[in-house]
Amino acid sequence: MNTETRTCQNCKQPFVIEPDDFAFYERLEIPPPTWCFMCRVVRRMCFRNERTLYKRRCDALGHNEELISIFSPGNTQRVYDHAAWWGDGWDPLTYGRGIDFSRPFLEQVKELWKEVPDVALMNINPVNSEYCSITEGNKNCYLVFGGDFNENTSYSTYAFNSKECMDTYWVSKSEYNYETVDCISCVRLLWSRYCEGCYDSAFLFNCRNCHDCFGCSNLSNQSFQIFNAQYSKDGYFEKLKEFDFSDHRKLSEIKEQFNTHKLGYPCRFAHIIHSTNSTGDNLEDSKNCRQCFDIFGGGEDCARVWLAYSKIKDILDCDRVGLNTELAVDCSTLYPGSKIYFSRFIFEAHDIHYSYNIHNAAYLFGCVGVRGKQYCILNKQYTKEEYEVLVPKIREHMNAMPYADVKGRVYKYGEFFPPEFSPFAYNETVAQELVTLTEEEVRERGYVWRKVEERNYSVTMKPDTIPSSISEVSDSILTEVIGCEHEGACAEQCATAFRITPSELAFYRKMKIPLPHLCPSCRHFQRVKQRNPLILWERSCECAGGFSGKGNYKNAVAHSHGVEKCPNKFQTTYSPDRPEIVYCESCYQAEVV
Repeated sequence: MNTETRTCQNCKQPFVIEPDDFAFYERLEIPPPTWCFMCRVVRRMCFRNERTLYKRRCDALGHNEELISIFSPGNTQRVYDHAAWWGDGWDPLTYGRGIDFSRPFLEQVKELWKEVPDVALMNINPVNSEYCSITEGNKNCYLVFGGDFNENTSYSTYAFNSKECMDTYWVSKSEYNYETVDCISCVRLLWSRYCEGCYDSAFLFNCRNCHDCFGCSNLSNQSFQIFNAQYSKDGYFEKLKEFDFSDHRKLSEIKEQFNTHKLGYPCRFAHIIHSTNSTGDNLEDSKNCRQCFDIFGGGEDCARVWLAYSKIKDILDCDRVGLNTELAVDCSTLYPGSKIYFSRFIFEAHDIHYSYNIHNAAYLFGCVGVRGKQYCILNKQYTKEEYEVLVPKIREHMNAMPYADVKGRVYKYGEFFPPEFSPFAYNETVAQELVTLTEEEVRERGYVWRKVEERNYSVTMKPDTIPSSISEVSDSILTEVIGCEHEGACAEQCATAFRITPSELAFYRKMKIPLPHLCPSCRHFQRVKQRNPLILWERSCECAGGFSGKGNYKNAVAHSHGVEKCPNKFQTTYSPDRPEIVYCESCYQAEVV
């Protein structure tokens, strides 16, 4: 089997299928994909609404109470609250139906999906944390998404085991963090990225075990530095008075200065730790993983996996995978599973095809909401013998009579669900974060766009009238409806306006931080933009001996390759046209002081 280049059915761009991929597809008896990697990721993300919350009524029998939900009031999906969905008051198999071989099988799955009740919100065991989604064990949290076991934390996504944090993204085991991204075990850290074990600092990039540092890059075990210049302890605090980030206008100047400063220091080509024969970014304890991103706790023999933990194995084209999951293809959200194909939201399951929201089950094909069952098709119970006869027939039927969507894209066996099956609009989902599109672009590509509903409030304070310094802000700010600086003109799910909560104001005052000028959603999108895309480019190390290839950085020490240009090549998420200085692992490590 040789490398083969094909044309993506969706974006019409060429993409490559590697020999290892063909071997894996042959082993599992599934066909190669017809969509390229990024189109496959976006297709799955069209089904994942993390952050867009609504109030609507519960549809369970005997219920009519208002609840918080990821499904809008106008959404036709039948929605139950958490207790009702998990209760014994309904049976998913009552929605079962026989297979109609005169119609595309996926068309029948689509009809079933719309009828079977879904959970209004996945928010497990919250304590005073009602406005959180895809979370567990949060206490006194507000608008935390995809994060677990946090306390007194707000406006954060993928925050774990953290306290008193606000406006964070991919942060764990931290306290009093603000506007930090990809940080671990940090305390009182502000406006920073890729830091671990740092405290009492602000504006750090790629720093480890540092304290009392400001505006620095690539430091390890350092203190009392400002823009990578060393000061005495007294000199540090005296110099720090020049940087008043409690004032919004001055903060903007500091951000610009820091962004310019950090471009003068080399970046690590990728964060790949304790891993062998692996490519991608943010990988730990991985082996033979290709084009993978955000794998923690171990992965082996995987390709194109995004966001996984706890020893996954033999997985292709999946995201949100954990707990020893193995043998899965083109799936989203598996905890754990084995032999899972083209499915989403699968928990404790085995041998599942084209199914959604499955728990503690096995041998299902085209099922929705099934719990604790085996050998079901379209939510109808079969014997083991009947099931094993029908499954090959369904696969043949899916190839002979495939589903075609509104754009004419064909879905034979081997493709994930068509985006039009999603109960969410494109701009309600994570897809909009990965590939941000305008309404016109969304409709042109055959996706659904949700127009912002008319708000029943009036803006009482425009962003340009917000007091510049936090010291000037009175408690009356709690009564104001503040207009977002973007005014809904962006494609970032802008809320157009926002309020300041009492706990939020107390946090800003304690940390001496000025009030934000963007709504929570637009702030989130700015943090998302700090992370590199899920795309790899072939590049060479930019270390040219004693200096970087651009000539804007002088190496601190001699490298192993001497005065000659570093010969190392790699795959990196930094595109060649970006301004950062990109070093290989050995050259980067030599420069971290």
